[in-house]
Order: sequence, then structure tokens, then C-alpha cells
Amino acid sequence: MRTRCGLLAGGNWLVDHVKIVDLYPQPEQLGNILSRVDGAGGAAYNVLAVLARCGAPFPLFGAGLVGKDTPGRQILEDCRRYKIDARHLRASAKASTSFTDVITEQHTGCRTFFHHRGANALWRGEDLDFHRINARIFHFGYLMLLDEMDKPDARFGSRAARLLAAARKAGLKTSVDAASVENDRFPEIAAPALKHADYCILNEIEAGRMTGFNLRRPGGRLNPVALRRSADALLQLGVRELVVIHSPEGALAGTRNNGFLWQSSLKLPARYIAGTAGAGDAFCAGVLLGLHEGWDLPRSLRAGVCIAAASLSHPTTTGGVHSLRRSLALANQFGFNPSLDSL
Repeated sequence: MRTRCGLLAGGNWLVDHVKIVDLYPQPEQLGNILSRVDGAGGAAYNVLAVLARCGAPFPLFGAGLVGKDTPGRQILEDCRRYKIDARHLRASAKASTSFTDVITEQHTGCRTFFHHRGANALWRGEDLDFHRINARIFHFGYLMLLDEMDKPDARFGSRAARLLAAARKAGLKTSVDAASVENDRFPEIAAPALKHADYCILNEIEAGRMTGFNLRRPGGRLNPVALRRSADALLQLGVRELVVIHSPEGALAGTRNNGFLWQSSLKLPARYIAGTAGAGDAFCAGVLLGLHEGWDLPRSLRAGVCIAAASLSHPTTTGGVHSLRRSLALANQFGFNPSLDSL
């Protein structure tokens, strides 16, 4: 049997128009745009670009759809610059490249997203032959934001589940992430994919919507009991090896055999944070880096929170990330937030 190496990320590719505002206004009121910066984004792009910027020692592969337009060409040029194999990232004339307006309040860091699905809505992954792609891990994101993939499948429950099953059958480990969308059918649409996921890495909002738990107490503090129950519920829904639920306070990992592990985020001063867009994908990239390299779980989670912290230093999704060593050094510079039960 051949030795697999590398990470394939498939799903959302887009351009983020990040706007830092003084406040998010009420309807018919005005807020001031203090700065604006544009950059590529989406689950697939962010994870691969962060891994490239960290110096990941393995091949990177991308899959999805962009438009035959200037943003699509810019994304493909980024792939060439980062040495991402983009043969399965196609340009379509049927739709424009997806984009998101990311509105971030300067003082709170709270984000609001206005999303145009564009070419992402058409991607079905039918050209992916996992037997010919030598990646070790297939990362899929985002569930709930890829229209064709969220459609039902008679055998597997959804087209996303069918694609993940094909990857596992070919010998890849599979990883899934979801989008924070308002949809009453969130569990029904997303759950089939979990049965074919080795790893599920998502934030506390998505985990709560998928499992029905409210992971924050009145007032906004994390609820440790609900967080653990939600991680356990995701495992019961079918995730095979590892669930990681991340939040601004840190990340809880749950496994089938070894219980739960908490890793606090870094204690960053407010002036350090230039934008929060992409921080979840940066965290995900760090964990996947560790999983690919066979690191133990504490080391993988620590890499995740440190790379996420690096990403917060820039308003775009990936511009703040540099080498892995530089990201890990942030832990010594800033230290960590309190433990889960102390929050």
C-alpha cells in the first residue's frame, strides 16, 4: 500500500471584503467604515493558505469552483504563489466567484457576514478521484454553505456525505467544518456528513445548532457542562475519532476513548486584534497540521490556538499568519486565558 501524504481541502473559495466599523447600526441608521481590506477566504482557501504560510512540510491540494472573473483569477494566482495544487479548483462561466462582506465592530470584534454564494453553490466534487489524489486528509468546509453538497442523497443522506464516504473508502481521513447560518434544518442537513467524518472541527455556535445545546449561559459565559454534552452528542451522531469545539475562550476536544481535553486561547490585549475573520479556519489548520504529522492532541490544540492568535493580528483571514515557530512564540509572549471551569 502506498503512503499517503498531504492535505486536500474542498469547498468554499471566495473573496472577503472586510470592513472595520465604529459600530453596527440599527436599521435606517448610519455606521462609519473606518478601514477596508480585501482578501481571499473561505474554508478551503483559508486552511490551505494558513498551512502554506506556516511552512507545512507536506503537499497541499485544493478543490472547488471559482468564477471566470478577476477574483477567481486572483485566487488561482494565490494558489500558485503558495504552491497549492489547484488542478481540481475549476473556473466556471456559470457563476461569479463567491464573496462575503465582513462587517467587524472595531471595539468588540463582533462580525456580521453578508454572503453571495456564487460559484460555490454549484460545486459537486464529481471530478475528484480520491484514489488518484495522494492526500492523507480531506478537509471539507463548509457544511450548510454549499448548495449542491447540502442536497439530499438517497443512500448517504446528503451529497456531502457521499463525497466524504468516497474519500474514506479510498483511504483518506476526513474532516468537516460548518458555517454559522440560521436554518431550522441545520441538524437534518449537516448530520449525514458526520457519519463519514473522522474529525469534526467547528465553533460553539455551529456545535450548538447541530446538537440543540445552548453552549453559553445567560450573560454570555461558556457553559462547560453543555459544551461537553455537545461534543459527546457529535460523537454519538457518528464522528469517528475527534470532535473539537472552538470559541474565543479556547477549544474543547472530545474523543471516543480518552474523554475531553480543554486548551485555553491566548490572553491577547484588545489592541492586538485587528480582525477576527478567519480565526476559526486558522485554528482548524493548526489542528489538522498536528493530526497529519502524528502529534499528540495537546500539541495539536496548542498549535491551533497559537495560529488562530496570529491570524487575529491582521484584518484579512490569513495575512497575520507567518511561520509556525513565530505563531507558537505568541504563547510565551501573552500566556493563556483561564481554564474552562474557571471561565
